Amino acid sequence: MDALLIALGALMEPARLLLLVAGVVFGLVIGVIPGIGGLFGLTILIPLTYTLDPVAAFALLLGMASVTTTSDTIPAVLIGVPGTVGAAATVVDGHQLAKQGQAARALGAAYSASLIGGLFGALLLALALPVMRPLVLLLNFADLFAITAFGLTLVAMLAGRDPLKGMVAALVGALVAFAGLDPYEGVARWTFGEVYLWDGVPTAIVFLGLFAVPELAGLLAQGRIQAAGAPTDPGGLRRGIGDTLRNLPLVLRSGGLGALLGAVPGIGVTVIEWVAYGDAARRPGKGPAFGEGNIRGVIAPESANNAKEGGALLPTLAFGIPGSAPMALLLGAFTLHGLVPGPDLLRDEAPFVVSLVLTIALANLIGAGLCLMLTRPLARLALVPAPVLVPVALAFVVLGAFQTTRDPRDFAVLLVFSALGLAMKRYGWSRPALTLGLVLGPNLERFFFLSWQISGWSWLAQPLVIGLLALAALLLGRQVRRFRRDRPGAAAGAMGRGDAVLGLGLAMGAAGVLAACLALPVAAAIFPALVAGMALAASTALLPRLWRAAALPVAGERAGLGADLRFLVAGVGGLALLLMALGHVAGPAAFVLLAAAVLRRPGARAALLAAGLTAAVSYALFDLLAPQSWPQPWLWAMWPG
Repeated sequence: MDALLIALGALMEPARLLLLVAGVVFGLVIGVIPGIGGLFGLTILIPLTYTLDPVAAFALLLGMASVTTTSDTIPAVLIGVPGTVGAAATVVDGHQLAKQGQAARALGAAYSASLIGGLFGALLLALALPVMRPLVLLLNFADLFAITAFGLTLVAMLAGRDPLKGMVAALVGALVAFAGLDPYEGVARWTFGEVYLWDGVPTAIVFLGLFAVPELAGLLAQGRIQAAGAPTDPGGLRRGIGDTLRNLPLVLRSGGLGALLGAVPGIGVTVIEWVAYGDAARRPGKGPAFGEGNIRGVIAPESANNAKEGGALLPTLAFGIPGSAPMALLLGAFTLHGLVPGPDLLRDEAPFVVSLVLTIALANLIGAGLCLMLTRPLARLALVPAPVLVPVALAFVVLGAFQTTRDPRDFAVLLVFSALGLAMKRYGWSRPALTLGLVLGPNLERFFFLSWQISGWSWLAQPLVIGLLALAALLLGRQVRRFRRDRPGAAAGAMGRGDAVLGLGLAMGAAGVLAACLALPVAAAIFPALVAGMALAASTALLPRLWRAAALPVAGERAGLGADLRFLVAGVGGLALLLMALGHVAGPAAFVLLAAAVLRRPGARAALLAAGLTAAVSYALFDLLAPQSWPQPWLWAMWPG
């Protein structure tokens, strides 16, 4: 109790409280802009804490880190673009609700769930600190592999009525994740001779390609976020908060999952969101099916992603082992301020540790409160014409992708995965499943390799491993049986020839990876070969049905593909050229003006205002707050002198 009172008094000092609020506001801004995440924010803020005392410094840092997964809901719900990778699960049902005229309801439910989840995560952090050490030490690498593999079976829940498609997508995602320098032998795996891919395919760009570009293309074709004829819901904010309170058991269960999985090093926010979403999908409750605007599909991931900060702080404080990538940067901040995480810190600096818990709780209160106040005006964006919204949103999507490494090849990766995302969306392949495989793949390989290296194959006989793998097989088998029993007729399931071509392309990719594994050392090849073999077997089993369905006509397939291709080339390709030619400030502004001229919306004054705002935000982020070394624009390089 003494430590609590001391920590509360220290944190309530006006200067420290002001820093906490500043961190929260900055985190909310960071979360709204696609492609800019908490790591970017911490990179900016940590150097600013050199002269601050530890309580003030971590009020600023944790205030920012705790709320980026609150405001990233705004673009996820309104335009179907995750503000950070942690909002990908929220897109599935949240954006559907916005299309149905229930944007305020979705945002209200998301913010209130984020608030309760964040507070619950902070509470669990406070309760778990004394018992953290024995719990973590109980788990070995084989147990972590089984837990991760069990999480991957949730793919069946994310794949709609076709779990086999979902499994193929997830396995292909894992194969993409294995690209780069192998961590065990140091050999390059499917990098195509490019040094750019030695660190792997940039995950943030993959997410933007799979989700952002397809949703923006669909939004432009639709005309606006809210579908024509969908009724506006003036009491949506109140309904959303009520939905959260009525689903309080789900909020607490998802918050507990977020805190628990956040405490396991290496499991990122993306995995935590999808695990919570898959768990909620098992009990859909009343209302639409998951993926069609079920409010529980918004509440569960938003509860989990805010609770994970408390969980991720546990191993960081108790052992000096960062529970997530942002926590790795915070670990550096601890060192900067002369603090050494571990049992001694928990014992000797109890008031400071309690102040960290209070900071997470207060940040969630302030962040959710600010977002709730802005919900009604934000919900009106659902009525704004798409030709106004899409160019500005696409400018920040491409800019967010480019700032990842500021290499022109970022655009190539974005184009490839945007094309894949467009095809997967059109032909009913699960994009969430692919992203889950992408995120879980490296963890699965690491835990598998370490278990195999330490214990050979005997780790497969461990009780927890047997239980979890058996449960995973049981859940997957049940989902497949349900699919076979409830499968619609061939005509209803027809997606056109493109569906079969996409399935064949994924099968050929898996076969190519399997062949490439033959030239690799055993340690580098063993797990990718297993995954590639499973992907090839699953896609081979799927192909006959796809080819049979391909013979059935699908209205508008060719026209739809043409529109998608034009959007990809003109939007992403044109914007990439403008960025390289004019730079990161003038390029996006010029694109917004050109898009207004081509689409003939909005008027000249509004177009100039949108272009100026785009340029101002880009300059503020990348030149004032975080100066970066951008490539010299082509036109500037051609200018004499």
